[in-house]
Amino acid sequence: MSNQNLTASIQSALKQLENAYNPGEVEKGMYQDWEEKGYFKPTYDSDESFSIALPPPNVTGSLHMGHGFNNAIMDSLTRYHRMLGENTLWQPGTDHAGIATQMVVERRLNAEGIKRTDLSREDFIDKVWEWKEESGGNITRQIRRLGSSVDWSRERFTMDEGLSKAVKEVFVRLHEDGLIYRGKRLVNWDPKFQTALSDLEVENHDEKGSLWHFRYYFTDKSVKTQDGKDYVVVATTRPETLLGDTAVAVNPKDERYAHLVGKTITLPITGREVPIVADDYVDVEFGTGVVKITPAHDFNDYELGRRHNTPLINIFDKYAHILPEMEIYPNLQTRNPELEATPEAYAGLDRFDARKKLVEQAKDEGWLDQIEDYALKAPRGDRSGVIVEPWLTDQWYVAVEQLAKPSIEAVEDGRIEFVPAQYKNMYMAWMTDLQDWCISRQLWWGHRIPAWYDNDDNIYVARDEAEVRSKYNLDDSVELRQDEDVLDTWFSSGLWTFSTLGWGDSSDDKRVLETFHPTSVLVTGFDIIFFWVARMIMLTMHFMKNEDGTPQVPFKTVYVHGLVRDSHGQKMSKSKGNVLDPIDLIDGIDLETLVEKRTSNMMNPKDAAKIEKQTRKEFPEGIPAYGTDALRFTFTSLASTGRDINFDLKRVEGYRNFCNKIWNASRFVLMNCVDKEGNALPIDTAANADVWELPEKWIMSRLNSTIANIHQHYQQYRLDMVSHDIYEFIWNEYCDWYVELAKASLNDDSVSEQRKAQIRYVLLHVLETALRFAHPMMPYLTEEIWQTIAPLLDRKNSDSIMVVKFPEMDKAQVNAQVEDDMTWLQELIAGVRNIRGEMKLGNAVRLPVLLENITEEQLERLNRIENQFKALAKVESLTILKQGDEVPLSSSSMVGKLRVLVPMKGLIDPTAELNRLAKSQEKLQKQAEGIARKLGNEGFVSKAPAQVVEAEKAKLEELEGQLKVMSEQMEQLKAL
Repeated sequence: MSNQNLTASIQSALKQLENAYNPGEVEKGMYQDWEEKGYFKPTYDSDESFSIALPPPNVTGSLHMGHGFNNAIMDSLTRYHRMLGENTLWQPGTDHAGIATQMVVERRLNAEGIKRTDLSREDFIDKVWEWKEESGGNITRQIRRLGSSVDWSRERFTMDEGLSKAVKEVFVRLHEDGLIYRGKRLVNWDPKFQTALSDLEVENHDEKGSLWHFRYYFTDKSVKTQDGKDYVVVATTRPETLLGDTAVAVNPKDERYAHLVGKTITLPITGREVPIVADDYVDVEFGTGVVKITPAHDFNDYELGRRHNTPLINIFDKYAHILPEMEIYPNLQTRNPELEATPEAYAGLDRFDARKKLVEQAKDEGWLDQIEDYALKAPRGDRSGVIVEPWLTDQWYVAVEQLAKPSIEAVEDGRIEFVPAQYKNMYMAWMTDLQDWCISRQLWWGHRIPAWYDNDDNIYVARDEAEVRSKYNLDDSVELRQDEDVLDTWFSSGLWTFSTLGWGDSSDDKRVLETFHPTSVLVTGFDIIFFWVARMIMLTMHFMKNEDGTPQVPFKTVYVHGLVRDSHGQKMSKSKGNVLDPIDLIDGIDLETLVEKRTSNMMNPKDAAKIEKQTRKEFPEGIPAYGTDALRFTFTSLASTGRDINFDLKRVEGYRNFCNKIWNASRFVLMNCVDKEGNALPIDTAANADVWELPEKWIMSRLNSTIANIHQHYQQYRLDMVSHDIYEFIWNEYCDWYVELAKASLNDDSVSEQRKAQIRYVLLHVLETALRFAHPMMPYLTEEIWQTIAPLLDRKNSDSIMVVKFPEMDKAQVNAQVEDDMTWLQELIAGVRNIRGEMKLGNAVRLPVLLENITEEQLERLNRIENQFKALAKVESLTILKQGDEVPLSSSSMVGKLRVLVPMKGLIDPTAELNRLAKSQEKLQKQAEGIARKLGNEGFVSKAPAQVVEAEKAKLEELEGQLKVMSEQMEQLKAL
């Protein structure tokens, strides 16, 4: 490049990097440019491939901090592998989120005075699709705002036509394989939404309740308890379920009741006669040791009822109201219609109204024994908040035993690795204790179950009605109706890694599935290991096969991250008012808007007032715009595998300052590439190590060591360590040390122009390299600066930093001696700076420095670093004291056993120096006493490794030497 062109390039670069870093200006339009140029798409030009499937966010609103966290992790991994030259795909998409989305849309309709049931199913679905377009678009905008380099050309939605085909295909094949069946079993039933819930959609809340004790009288009046009573007392937290009792149980080892087993009691209210059975399930310590058994309304009772062949009596409808006529299932040998009828006074009552009425009746009729306070775990729907009811109903199930076996083996033999490893144990605990999976939901929004019924309720499973008629030889005279239920959301998302890549869709590019499945890594929180991870493994391994026919895993690694909590470690929730929106941290938000945002959905005015007060106290000026890079770097710096993170805005502020540091360092480097008139100074475009001195050798060694560390930490999924590597190198080693050393040399007339040209090269080379390894975590800032720096080194062989090569370590540049020399230089400089600070001497004062107790090895090292030491420590003269030389009264600091002195005469106040030394003496004395106590402890000396003991002895000897010197110096001061 000609000098004229170089001058123009540098001046253009300085103009582009304005005086102050403004993330909003830097980021504007950059993502759109990346996307339009197709940088996020796979290239298919490498044998090495890397793929991630984005855990699909629900289309129920906005992304939260957890999304921001895992997007930062996934994008850093994706950009890193893309820069390694691998064929890279980050597959995006969103989840239809059945119950959550239906709830949101119903709430919006209710606000307009419309109930879901006022609409036809088709009209309601149209409303949901309208809302999805609005909400889904918002989510994709937010993902773009986070800088996530997903391939938008392949964006998927779990209700897309292609994915819907895959869902039907999987359902039909599993049914044909005998792994999907329809059966009547107990489920967690949500009376508000009238749908079944999985165990993990039920939250157990600690609540205050009651334990009611009722008297159940023996049918045979001659039967008595050991204490002569003609009844047993049962304790229950749910009195209303008495109407569905089919047995009373005692523990077979409980001597109080052994003689009663086989007898019967007559239930109050219903008059039903039920047996007394013996079962180990009964806890002799709970209540009275006698429990009522309601198999149709309690999961434990259901199993006990099966063991003792008792009937199942359902007393509730789907709203948890008492049925006018009870439903009795299978194993009744004889039927007694009179005992099946619901007592008239209870028919149609809400379950809790029935509870009150039953307790009042028991009190009036004398069979209520007592009521006691009781702490219980109340099961509530995670969406509705209402008490969940165990309810006997027909549902569709996946038989999981056959699917679980290969899924367990894949984790045991290492085909799937969990990071960190302890989450393997959580996965295995789930997988070895699986119940069949209830996959049907009584909703309108979702994948409708591909099953049809005729008028005799015969079931036909196929991909559509036409296939039903063909498959089962049914002519048009047979009326068919499709199952009203939809599939559990996790059923469709369980196919995510392969359905999004075109499985089951003949129109999709076959290369995609062949190239990118199995995916490389799944990034997820621990809270959905069973919800999603386990089910993906089971379903994928059943349907995806390798060329040799063996099951294919969905991903090779499961990287498990923690949850994002607030700065106090509390879970973020709207009810607590501690939610942060990642976009607000990027763009900033004023206080009044933030208050409104946090309180707008509060139903309770007191809660709203509390949250407003809390918000105004925590953010008196709102939240400033930190920019995407600062937020992303904060997330990655906190990504210690598996641990929850306490999110503190001070960290974001600190990394916003880090961005500013990089910006200003880049400007400084560019400014030192032109003279006072703005003309370009000589810049080499290749290394010439022959003219390098310690600073260049050191920064190049540290650069290459850092590159090696970054690669290692990426392979270990330690993104927190990658962030640490980047921060320490750029801020502490490059900016604080090398730039300062370079500045001194560039301003030194005695330094040759040849070396200065190399210093400028090293400044630019190291910065350009650091920008590349920082890019995956800080994409915008690094892109902006790289565009200005790379041309000066003739390295702009691509339009974007994101597709240039990630730095590789050059082992030849790593020099242990150079790094040791530099460490010693830094310690010497720090020693002089400490003296300067303690003596309150300004930086402009050049100091005479004396060195005492220097070794031959240190003398050799001093010869190599003397120029840099004098320049950075602002040393006027440097004197080596020999043994016997008179030491003037000086202020000193220690570098190991080497003493660094600055004579005090004419520089300091003796009294102030005495006070300083006294404080230092006290501190050193405490350290010495602590080590002496340790060495005086026989247990430590005998058990600790010999090298540890010797190191402690050497440290004590060093401290004692420093204290001796300090005492002598204080005596000299006192004599003044």
